[in-house]
Formats: sequence, C-alpha cells, structure tokens
Amino acid sequence: MPDIKKCNSLEEVRTEIDKIDDQLVELISIRSHLIRQAAAFKNSVEEVKAEDRIDYILQKVRHKAIQADVSPNMISELFEIMINEMVETEISEFRNNKTF
Repeated sequence: MPDIKKCNSLEEVRTEIDKIDDQLVELISIRSHLIRQAAAFKNSVEEVKAEDRIDYILQKVRHKAIQADVSPNMISELFEIMINEMVETEISEFRNNKTF
C-alpha cells in the first residue's frame, strides 16, 4: 500500500484527489501515445487487436488491484473501457500508416 497523505480537512482531501486525477490523465495520455506507436510494428488489424495481450493486461491489473486493496472489478472495467478506445485508435493509426 502506498503512503497516503493524512489530510486534515475536506478541502485538503479534495486537493489531493485533484492532483491524482491530473496525474491519471497524464498517464493515460502517455499510454495512448505509446499505443499509437505500437501500430507501426503490427502487420494486420487482428494483430492490433491482440486479444491475448488484452487478456494478460486485464488479469495483471485485477491481481494488482487485489494487492492494492481496491475493487478488481472496477479496475478491470476501467481498463476494458480504456483498452477498447485505444484499440480503436490504434486500428485507425494502423490503417493510416498502411495507406502511405
């Protein structure tokens, strides 16, 4: 379990949550840009979909969630949404790269 700041007011809790939300958005952005790069290394839309990789990621994050004492169902649902959107982006990137 990471060190969690002991807050002394609701305002302080909300400030800390806002900081974490900003970091989450930045990390998701970085992940999304890396996914776009991955498209260049793939040879087909099926390879872009990478179902085995998705299954691996979902199992990994569920396990990590359990270790972190957070709902594995919530984490896997969040990741499924993120992965599905990013796969669509990667498919578009793949198709755009192959047209040149």
